Amino acid sequence: MEKFKTKLTDNLIKAILSLENEKECYKFFEDICTIKEIQDIAQRLEVARLLGEGRAYNDVAKKTGASTATISRVNKCITYGSGGYELILKRLENKDDK
Repeated sequence: MEKFKTKLTDNLIKAILSLENEKECYKFFEDICTIKEIQDIAQRLEVARLLGEGRAYNDVAKKTGASTATISRVNKCITYGSGGYELILKRLENKDDK
């Protein structure tokens, strides 16, 4: 986190946290990111979910269209990162269970 924490990134995080619903999120991200950037982030999250299920790289690649480089990068983040993927995937799973 400290690698990229600045006043500007603090403002970005505060802006994201101020969004109140899905519609506001779509509006904000459509303006701040390209469609490709949003799709890439969504793809990485799905890669993380599938890796968390124990899926093999080639299965994940087939299901998501992600390159093995992207899958490897996501796996590295899961293994050595700050735990962000696990945090959000657990929350999404808990939300789906309700």
